[in-house]
Amino acid sequence: MDDDSGGHVPSRGLNEDGTIRREGSLSRVPAAFAPVVAAARSRITGAFDGTRLHSAYIYGSIPRGTAVPGVSDLDLLLVLRTRPTEADEAATRAVEAGLDADFGQIDGVGALLTSTDAVISELERHDLGFFLACLCTPLLGEDLAERLPHYRPTSLLARETNGDLVLSLPRWRRRAAEATTDAERRNLSRGAARRIVRSGFTLVMPRWQGWTSDLAESAEVFARYYPDHPERIEQMRLAAHTGRNPSADPAVLSTLIEDLAPWLAAEYVAVHGEKAPRP
Repeated sequence: MDDDSGGHVPSRGLNEDGTIRREGSLSRVPAAFAPVVAAARSRITGAFDGTRLHSAYIYGSIPRGTAVPGVSDLDLLLVLRTRPTEADEAATRAVEAGLDADFGQIDGVGALLTSTDAVISELERHDLGFFLACLCTPLLGEDLAERLPHYRPTSLLARETNGDLVLSLPRWRRRAAEATTDAERRNLSRGAARRIVRSGFTLVMPRWQGWTSDLAESAEVFARYYPDHPERIEQMRLAAHTGRNPSADPAVLSTLIEDLAPWLAAEYVAVHGEKAPRP
């Protein structure tokens, strides 16, 4: 496969200098999703004027070119010039609802809302900053990646991206206990499974020396470095499958949330340490 400039794509998601390559591009958006992306750009512009919105980005399977019509969701990151207000939150939720209702190609819309100060802050340099610079594709405005460093697959990056997995466990358990419909359980299983697989991958990322957002590949990279834990390998493969094919089975949720995730959270801290606390 060739990159956008016609050159050869480096192996393991890295540039020739060993830094992590930005993974998405508007040129890779599948034709079926082009109207969705165009509408997102238009509606974001309409919801936020130029004095409020600094930039907007799209991430996930759509800009990676792997989205499946009727299955994939639309993921957006909106960066405001100042801290988001309740009115900004309401405007964002309206954009989400409108896009989800109007386009059958997507199964849900999720828009993250933040500010320029947060993205470029020292505290978020190796979490939100990395996310924007390497995993998000510019859609509107100035690309903040130009104000951020080039990233390498280090233990620091691993710690700051997923070193707080333990904080998700109480929320997942509460949602599992309160879920009354299959739709709620599927939604929880998809989100938890994806976070677990990404944590499993970044746990071993510094040893593998590369980057991938592909769930199946992430699970196999994890397996390479935990051959003495066959049960965890199979659970990680289950998580990768569930991240792509959400399950309403309580047994699947229990395996992921009550067994694999607590073990992974403890192993993560033992290997990389705890993520710097946020206010």
